[in-house]
Amino acid sequence: MASETDNTKCADSPKNAEITHKYDPPESSTSVGWTHACQVTLANEANPFVTENGEILAPLVVEYETYGELAPDRSNVILIAHALSGDAHVAGWDADALQTGRTWRLTRPGWWDDIVGPDKPMDTKKYFFVCANIIGSCYGTTGPESINPATGKPYGLDFPIVTVGDWVKMEAMLLDYLGIETLYAIVGGSLGGQQALEFSLAYPDRVKKCIILASGPKLPAQGLGFNAVARYCIQNDPQFHGGNYYGTGENPQSGLAAARMLAHITYLSGKGMDTKFGRRWQEDIKTRRKSFGIEFAVESYLNHQGSSFVKRFDADSYLYIIRAMDYYDAAASWGDGDLVKACSRFKAQVMIVTFSSDWLYPPEECKPLVTALMRNKIPVTYVKVESSYGHDAFLVEVDKVGRLLRAFLHSQEPDDSAVQPTKEK
Repeated sequence: MASETDNTKCADSPKNAEITHKYDPPESSTSVGWTHACQVTLANEANPFVTENGEILAPLVVEYETYGELAPDRSNVILIAHALSGDAHVAGWDADALQTGRTWRLTRPGWWDDIVGPDKPMDTKKYFFVCANIIGSCYGTTGPESINPATGKPYGLDFPIVTVGDWVKMEAMLLDYLGIETLYAIVGGSLGGQQALEFSLAYPDRVKKCIILASGPKLPAQGLGFNAVARYCIQNDPQFHGGNYYGTGENPQSGLAAARMLAHITYLSGKGMDTKFGRRWQEDIKTRRKSFGIEFAVESYLNHQGSSFVKRFDADSYLYIIRAMDYYDAAASWGDGDLVKACSRFKAQVMIVTFSSDWLYPPEECKPLVTALMRNKIPVTYVKVESSYGHDAFLVEVDKVGRLLRAFLHSQEPDDSAVQPTKEK
């Protein structure tokens, strides 16, 4: 972990006694244990961060976490890019949850705890992991909730429009700050997969292995449509106030909850929903077909996802992040619309994993990327995993995804440019 400087805030206090008493996570040889986030100011007024759209961010504060031991030659670094509603807290238990107000973290570990840890597929005994909250986040990195130095008030919708390219630029700056020149690997699922792809295109000399899970070179039109409806829900909430709701005592909770409920439908699959919920009624429903309330099990599930999400996420951040997802198009950014030309920049080994029931990034939408890499003789392994869990399979199919990650990370670099045969499971 980076040493503390005037530019960095990195908690290193003993684990909070109240947390230990009330929540005491299981001590295990396969857990990274208690974790602390770090914050670093990567840009200031003298050296501002300039977005792809030419707007200025100063200061730019970034929150990140690290796990494992950094090798003396710094050759064992894996950058993890988080998905839409994720954050830098990948594994272990947040020792500062009470102080930061992120109390939902007290009852569960990091979002990829089954994958990252000692002797796990992403082994902290072997690798050093870094994960940062993206720009626009509501988890410590500068975003719409942050104070705009020009007004002394939260940015709200005055916050600059940011892109996946901006996030990758920030991640590269963070690695520079940590003294890390080359990544052994970069890995991400969904929106994190876009970052893994973009980083490998933007900084091809800095990446040895690139792992893209449940993602692709662009969001298909159906995904654009779902995001449009999500924005409509949020922006038409009476408590949205044009995005300037901070300090008003009101938040667009209904709009954000509806957006999240819609998103969760896209994260699942029809077969998975039938298996999990079917047409089951709620157990406490005694009179049916007499109201518009929650009567089916699937309604209860979606309502829970929406109501719990608004307790931990910011509506403006949601707008900015899904818009960045919409804008990303690797072919347009690097190949004048030609994905093969864009992929000519690649120097990393690549593994692309899709999931059979994913209808946010369907396998057929991801195969053009595989073809483009193969046409450039880039070593690429493609795996389609059979799963009924939909888009969320990259988080849920722990055993299948874990085996793939372990094998790819432990594999040696090829001696020539031979392309690995594609695989379907």
